[in-house]
Amino acid sequence: MSSTKNIVETAIDAGSFKTLAAALTAAGLVETLQGEGPFTVFAPTDDAFAKVPADTLTDLLKPENKDKLVGILTYHVVTGKVLAADVSKLKSAKTVNGQEVKIDATEGVKINDATVTTADVEASNGIIHIIDTVLLPSAAAGA
Repeated sequence: MSSTKNIVETAIDAGSFKTLAAALTAAGLVETLQGEGPFTVFAPTDDAFAKVPADTLTDLLKPENKDKLVGILTYHVVTGKVLAADVSKLKSAKTVNGQEVKIDATEGVKINDATVTTADVEASNGIIHIIDTVLLPSAAAGA
């Protein structure tokens, strides 16, 4: 069943993505993810963002750290509509920020260290897979 709401509207309506919505706004990515797509978004819940140290999150939302925030958020997006059945066949996927995420479907589906808790949430311009941990690209992880 296809939704008439785009990825951002679908996430906001779900009610458990307030931090993600605030981060997308701070990064200037709301319009992009409301665009035509299709996109696949690995969306961390508010509980996932709560695992990130509060001072780190506050720092990332500052205007001077917009580029770093964009890098982290685009690490959660893959171009195209990738359903769970397709994700489970992949070992990795290239994200919009250019880096790859590892995919492990041996026990459930894991994207790097995050577990997909709900898959295949339909939106008008793509698909959302809800994850329990914020994904950090290697540069943002301090590596």
